[in-house]
Amino acid sequence: MKTTRRTLLAGIPVLMAAQVPAQPPLLKLPRKIRVAMLGFEGHQSEVLEPARRIPDIEIVAYHDKLPQQMQRSARSMGSAKPYDDYRRLLDVEKPDLVCINNWHAERAEVIVECLDRKIHVVAEKPVATEWKDLERVKKAVEKGPAKLTAELNMRYTPPYMALKQIVDSGELGEIVQIDSQKSYKTSNRNPWWYKRATYGGTIPWIGIHMIDNMMFTTGRNLVEVFSYQNRIGAETGEMENVTDSMFKMDNGGLAVLRMDYLRPQAASSHGDDRLRLAGTKGVAEYMAATGVTVVSAKGSRVVTELPAAQSLFVDFLNHVYYGKPISLTWEQIYRGTQIALAARDAAEEHRIVKV
Repeated sequence: MKTTRRTLLAGIPVLMAAQVPAQPPLLKLPRKIRVAMLGFEGHQSEVLEPARRIPDIEIVAYHDKLPQQMQRSARSMGSAKPYDDYRRLLDVEKPDLVCINNWHAERAEVIVECLDRKIHVVAEKPVATEWKDLERVKKAVEKGPAKLTAELNMRYTPPYMALKQIVDSGELGEIVQIDSQKSYKTSNRNPWWYKRATYGGTIPWIGIHMIDNMMFTTGRNLVEVFSYQNRIGAETGEMENVTDSMFKMDNGGLAVLRMDYLRPQAASSHGDDRLRLAGTKGVAEYMAATGVTVVSAKGSRVVTELPAAQSLFVDFLNHVYYGKPISLTWEQIYRGTQIALAARDAAEEHRIVKV
């Protein structure tokens, strides 16, 4: 069976409990780092999985707003202490770092609370679902000294790292068109996902992944957007199951992002992500069915030697505790969130939005 993010998350309790063959540590930290988990509604595996191979990381406490989520998560938390109030957790445990995967609309409040307490944050994306909350997060980050990263993990995976290398080599010339896709199966979720006030929108939730990836792989900025979104033929409440956005790039080129929750349940994987980059000298694209392919003056080829996968969490720890440069900067997180909110605004307000 093909491993997906969804099957990986489902297997975390077993993985955490099972005896795992000895592997070399991913990282040696200067001291023991106490980590708390605040919510389990996202990409928490970005922290939990590498933490298993970082001896200096200790998961000390956890919290989720929903009792049933707390019960499910308890199996993977080992000796970590449960709390029914996240502020009390912060008061008592005083963690060095938190991983925040709470309800989207409430995320900014918790991020700001932790940053104000000088606690480093790994947060699910988007870091805010409304403009005023994004500016609150920005103010807290810039005040320091605590640092923030977001779980925009696609840029750390081999296919997209390979696309970036191809673009950076100059083989494709100037990128003037981007075509991208995120297609997922529908699944049963907690009720808050189906309300606009707590969900925040499909474009900020999954669109921000590809928005970040389009800018990461090409080095281009997105400066203008128009979108459509709707809910058709599925019981998803206020959660949009089909969206299309068109962006203007900073060089006048065009980028398209289409997304849906229409992938059949019989499909072999939960998601089908695609990215095509067209330049003045060639085209490169990635989809799971064909891998990374390139057509240029050098001919056509399938890229078989991909960069090694990297860890978002390890990258962040190296940045926080050793001052190393980081792949995903706060400025990139902020810019990607701005663009995602603008694309959602464009759909809701039926207008072109400059970012």
